[in-house]
Amino acid sequence: MNKILYPSQLEYLKSMQAEPDEIIVELEEFAAKNNVPILSKDSAKFLEILITLMQPKRVLELGTAIAYSSIRIARCLGKKGIVHTIEKSEDNIRAAKENIAKASLQNKIILFEGNAFDIMPKLDKKYDFIFLDADKSDYKRLFDYSMILLKKDGIIFVDNLLWKGYTASSKVPSEYRLSTKIIREFNKIFISQKNLKTTILPVGDGIGLGIKL
Repeated sequence: MNKILYPSQLEYLKSMQAEPDEIIVELEEFAAKNNVPILSKDSAKFLEILITLMQPKRVLELGTAIAYSSIRIARCLGKKGIVHTIEKSEDNIRAAKENIAKASLQNKIILFEGNAFDIMPKLDKKYDFIFLDADKSDYKRLFDYSMILLKKDGIIFVDNLLWKGYTASSKVPSEYRLSTKIIREFNKIFISQKNLKTTILPVGDGIGLGIKL
């Protein structure tokens, strides 16, 4: 075999990922029905493992959407752990608040409403873990702010760095050319950071993982 994963292997792995949590299943179904981008199942499981291993006290999420990732992160934290999450879409904010309440995690997740570029400079404490999954056109600026807010030995977790496979493709549909160009440029910046130990992993839509030196 000249490949590790064929369709049959992928289907097998998918069959092993049955999600018993009703709220998570409900959010996944809502996201699929309403075309809301959320973290892939593989990436979400990987994120949960990292959070469980690291047990960060303070987590910052950039891009709440419907609070899918916020909830998964918060459930893996210890008693003193907390998630700060930022969202600017009013529709997403309403949905996120409802979902956070439904999961009974109001004491673990603090939702900041508004533009991250206005909110992040006002955050006065650093974070052990930062999850970046916002508008791709904002990645570079959000990353720069994140590096200021990330503690030494802290982890930054960035989604969509393979961008539907287009970052490694010579044939990119016209509607994805600009966003692909942005992600390709971001990837070069991310990998070349001297104050980060970085890698891009072929998990989900491509996960950028960095540890601040």
